[in-house]
Amino acid sequence: QVQLVESGGGLVKPGGSLRLSCAASRSIFSIYGMGWYRQAPGKQRELVARDTIGGNTNYAESVKGRFTISRDGAKKTVYMQMNNLKPEDTAVYYCSAVINAYVYWGRGTQVTVSS
Repeated sequence: QVQLVESGGGLVKPGGSLRLSCAASRSIFSIYGMGWYRQAPGKQRELVARDTIGGNTNYAESVKGRFTISRDGAKKTVYMQMNNLKPEDTAVYYCSAVINAYVYWGRGTQVTVSS
């Protein structure tokens, strides 16, 4: 099991940056997959970025070159640096962890990109 707590969301203008953090309640060294998803109003939850043990990462096409996912095992935290934010990035962002084929979710953090 793991509890995940996201932070770092907020209101930012187009072109701005935010760094989201996901603090885990246990070591993340052995968690195979950790990632970020987002859900905008009226839309389905979608994958934004995923990181697996061994350094493999996947990004949604819409965020490639702008978002970067990373892990800090010592701090039990996963980050997502988001640059050049666009209004269409507005959503609730959720952290996820896959342990023994079960997906754990955080409660989410709101990101709003607006002028």
